[in-house]
Amino acid sequence: KIVKFTENHVLIKGERAEYSIHLGSGLIHQKAGSAINVLPVHSQHRGRVFLPFIDDDPKTAEIMAKVILFAQDEKIKDVFILEQIK
Repeated sequence: KIVKFTENHVLIKGERAEYSIHLGSGLIHQKAGSAINVLPVHSQHRGRVFLPFIDDDPKTAEIMAKVILFAQDEKIKDVFILEQIK
């Protein structure tokens, strides 16, 4: 399994690295401890995905988007993010 939920974090084993995302704040850290900054793009700026269980909760939507992104880290093309992972 590449994604595991604990009490306060989501632990992700990607192709490039291992990550921890805090479930309250959405902060991302590599297993080595360095923080990864990701600027969220709100749904009005991209195709909106309707998720009825989190539609009124933008923080949860942001965290789930990060989980999906880093679980498939081999597909990340954003240079800003890739520079932080190295």
